[in-house]
Amino acid sequence: MSTTIIDTLRFATAGSVDDGKSTLVGRLLHDSKSVLTDQLEAVQRVSADRGQDAPDLALLTDGLRAEREQGITIDVAYRYFATPRRRFILADTPGHVQYTRNMVTGASTAELAIILVDARNGVVEQTLRHAAVAALLRVPTIVLAVNKMDLVGYEQAVFERIVEEFAGHAAELGLPSFTPVPVSALVGDNVVDRSARMDWYEGPALLEFLEDVPVGADPSDAPARFPVQYVIRDGEVRWYAGQLVSGSMRVGDRVTVHPSGEGSVIAAISVLGTEAGVAYAPQSVSLRLADQRDVSRGDMITAGVDAPALTQDVRAAVCHLADRPLRVGDRVLLRHTTRTVKAIVKDLGGAAELAANDLGRITLRTAEPLALDDYAVSRRTGAFLVIDPADGATLTAGMADLT
Repeated sequence: MSTTIIDTLRFATAGSVDDGKSTLVGRLLHDSKSVLTDQLEAVQRVSADRGQDAPDLALLTDGLRAEREQGITIDVAYRYFATPRRRFILADTPGHVQYTRNMVTGASTAELAIILVDARNGVVEQTLRHAAVAALLRVPTIVLAVNKMDLVGYEQAVFERIVEEFAGHAAELGLPSFTPVPVSALVGDNVVDRSARMDWYEGPALLEFLEDVPVGADPSDAPARFPVQYVIRDGEVRWYAGQLVSGSMRVGDRVTVHPSGEGSVIAAISVLGTEAGVAYAPQSVSLRLADQRDVSRGDMITAGVDAPALTQDVRAAVCHLADRPLRVGDRVLLRHTTRTVKAIVKDLGGAAELAANDLGRITLRTAEPLALDDYAVSRRTGAFLVIDPADGATLTAGMADLT
C-alpha cells in the first residue's frame, strides 16, 4: 500500500560554532532512516580512521573536504528527506560569523528555522545574529533547539534559563514567538523520538514538530502579481510569459500594467501550452491581453485592488553579501523580480559602509519606478538584489520596508 506525502516543508538550521548543528542534522537524517547504506558505511570508516568509537553523524552533512578536515560547516548544504507524513528540504547553514551571508541564502526561502544553542554556553552573540537574520527574513516559524542537554545532566533549570534569556532578545528583534525543544543530538534525545531522560519536558520531539507544523500560507491567496519575463510574438498577437508569483488570475479579470499604470483585461491564459480559464501561483503561465499594450520584460501585471507601491525611493533592511564594501553614493543596479534598474545608494542608516556579512538598513534612489510590496507582506515581491554594474556581481540582499 503506497503512502501519500501531503506537502513539503522547507527549513533551515543555524547555530554558533560547536553548538552541534551538523550532528543534529546528521542525527535527524540517521534516526529518520533517511541515510543510504553506503553513506553510513563511509561515515563509519572515516570515524574509525579518526579513532572514534561511534559514527560521527556530523560527517553526513559536512560534505566538502575542507569542512571535514576543519570540522566546520562552510557552505550551505541542502538535504532532501521524507517521512510518511511530509517531505523536507533542509538547508544546513554555516555557524561562523564570516558566513552569515550563507545563512541568508539558506533561510531566504525557509518556512521554519531551527536555531541551535549549546546548553553549556547558553545564548551567545552568534545566536542573536542568527535570530536577527531570521527576523529580517520574516521566517514564519522559529524553533530554539537547546542542544547537548546530556552534558548538563538534563537539568530542567538550565533549559528554562536559556529559553527565558532567548525570549527577551526575541521580543527585541521582533520575533513574535518560538518553540523551544531540549535535545541531545549526540545521543538522540528528543530529536526523532521523545526522551525518557527529560520527563519534565512535555512537548514534541523535534521531528514530530517538523511533521505537524503548518506549512506557510498558500501563495494563491495573496494579491495577484505577475512579473513579465518574456514577450512572445505570434504574428500580431503578443503573449506575456513568466511565473505568477502570488495570487490568481482569471480570463476576464481587469489588470494593471506597472509602472505605466495602463489597464486592460485578460483575454486568454496558457498553462503548459494549454489554454486555461484560471491560473494560480506559483504556476508558470502566458497571458494575452485584450488590448495592445506596451508591455516588456520587467513590467508587473497585477489584478485586483491591492496594487503594489510604485516608488523610486526604496527603504530596506539588508544583508551585505560581497567582500567589496557598499558606500553612500555608490551607483548600482537594483534587481527586483524580472526588472533591473539603475540606482544610487543614498543612505546606509548612518553607517559609513557595509562590509561582508553586515546587517543594516539602506535607502536607494532608483532611476525608474518599481512596483514593490512590503517584504512583511510578500517575501517574493518585497525582496531585491543590489548588483555591481561593472561585473554583475551580487552585492547586497534587500527586504523592502515601506512602512
